[in-house]
Parts: sequence; structure tokens; C-alpha cells
Amino acid sequence: MEVPASVVLDARDKQRAVAMNGRPPTAESLSNRDPVAMAIPDYQKLMLPVLQLANEGEQRVADVVDLLADKLGLSEEERQKLLPSGRQRVLHNRIHWAKFYLTKAGFLTSPGRGRFSVTQAGRELLAENLARIDVSILMRQPEFREFYRNEGSAASSTAETASPTDSIDSGTTTPEEQIEAAYQTLERTLRADLLDRIAKNSPAFFEQLIVDLLVAMGYGGSHKNAARQLGRSGDGGVDGVINEDRLGLDRVYVQAKRYAAGNPVGRPDVQAFVGSLVGLGATKGVFVTTSTFSAQARDFVQHLSQRVVLLDGASLADLMIEHCIGVRTSRAIEFKRLDEDFFAEDS
Repeated sequence: MEVPASVVLDARDKQRAVAMNGRPPTAESLSNRDPVAMAIPDYQKLMLPVLQLANEGEQRVADVVDLLADKLGLSEEERQKLLPSGRQRVLHNRIHWAKFYLTKAGFLTSPGRGRFSVTQAGRELLAENLARIDVSILMRQPEFREFYRNEGSAASSTAETASPTDSIDSGTTTPEEQIEAAYQTLERTLRADLLDRIAKNSPAFFEQLIVDLLVAMGYGGSHKNAARQLGRSGDGGVDGVINEDRLGLDRVYVQAKRYAAGNPVGRPDVQAFVGSLVGLGATKGVFVTTSTFSAQARDFVQHLSQRVVLLDGASLADLMIEHCIGVRTSRAIEFKRLDEDFFAEDS
């Protein structure tokens, strides 16, 4: 039953909880929960509603996403919530895997591209009136046990690459979520390693790193031109100037400071940099640090006529990773999906 838009909050929360685990929420669980994290069921909790919809008739995957979002009373933010990669919505991904596992167990079948329907085995399973369908139920099927045994070993290998603090639970997360959680862990580790190595090198190395990064991002023309401009001191709070384009039609002034992680750059340093820009008649500046910027410093640049970008250590490391500065590809993994067009027959 769809939830009307005017439903009160406590009724909506009860519906969500019942849809997810068959039990109404307690007052304590409602007050302590993260609305987004708990409102989107994991893929196992979606198996029963997906099978129930298939029992009503042949379904299209795209339609099922909207139907279940309505039944769960999900907000627009929850419906649009993306995986860390930003390439797929969480709800769509989890429904996909719920459908995929049900198909592997023989409870669903795919009569055509992007469509699925219930099998006789699926109808018999629904006739048991189970409160929940999960992997333990699917394991009754010999074909699913064989599939899950092979898949489980691969998922375990992925989970082992992540930090124990990430709590990757293969029972509640989809394979994509497990892989992306491991990837995010490796990215965090690499980001920390980059900043650590920068701190251990000389100021000249830091200047050259910024040259390499800016050129990789398309600024400064060639390394030769960029290196000749950057690193000049004595301009009163400006470490250098670099061309914004290859012709030198506009310029960006740069200030770089290597600060320890616990030592943020404050407003006075940023204000001095901005004062230098005013004195030079400049309109654009980039302040780079290996540390962070104080809230007062960030607030200060929001109200300037000049365009000043504050690039902290985390952002610096992210740009280095994105533009392959100081890092190299260790391993590339290509994932393939079923080509529905290949198997589509003319009707």
C-alpha cells in the first residue's frame, strides 16, 4: 500500500520499520537512528517486497525502484542517494542485487530485457508467508548454494582489503558497496601517505610538486614556463605567479605553506595573501597548504571581490591522485555487466 504524502512522521517511520524487519520501531530506535542510513533497506530486506511485486505480474526494474520507494515512504534525498562512486543510486543497486540473488535461487526469471517475473518456486515460497526472505532462505536451493559458495570467497577477499573499522558486512552490503568501501579505505590511506611524504621533503620539492600539479591541471603552459614563474619569493606574501592559460592572458597568484596536520592556516595568513593580491592588482589567487584552514579563514574569503581558492591538504592529495602526481596505477580492475541488447530478440 502506498503511503500518502500527508502521512504523519511517526506513521511513516513505523511503515519503514515494518517494511524492513517486520517490527514496529521503539521510541529509542526512532530518536537515535540516522534517517538516511536506516531508511534504505539492505538488499536482503528488499528480497521479499521484490518477490511480492513480481507475484503481481511481470515487472520492469525501473518501475520497481519507484514502487518500492513509494511503499517505503522514502524521501527524494533517500531515493537519489548515490554509492561513493556517484555512478549509481543506492536503492537501485540494492534492488538489482535482491533481484539477481532471487533469480539465481530460481524464484525469479527474466522473460525479456529489463523485465522479471515470478516462477512457480517463487510462488511456493511466498505461500509460506515468511516474514523475511534472505540469503539463509535462498540457501535451501542447491543451485544457489553452489553459486553463493563461489561468490562468497571472492567477497571475503574484497572485505579483507579494507580496514576492520569499515565494518564491511557481506550479509547486508551489495558487492559494489563492498568493493567501493575497500576502495575508499585505500584512497584514505594513500591520501595520508601523500601528505606524510610531502611533509618529509624540502620546501623546493613542495614548490615543484605544485608546478607539476598545476601543469597537469592545464595551467601554466609548459613545465619550463611554470617553473620559471613559480617559486619567486619577495612579493610580500606571494610565492609565485602562474599563467592561467597558455597565452598568459590571465594570471593566478600562488601562496604555498607546509604546515603540520594539527596547525591550521588562520585568517591573518590568508588576509596577508589577499592584501598582496590587492597590491598587485590581481583578481585570482590560490592558497595551498598541507594542513587545513580555520573556519575564520574560510569565511573571510567568501566575501571578497577577488577570487581566492583555499586548497587544504586533503584537497591537494585528492587532486594529486586525480591527476596522477606522485602516484601510479598499481592495479586496474575492469568490471563487466550483462549486455541486455545482445540477448534481446526482435518481437
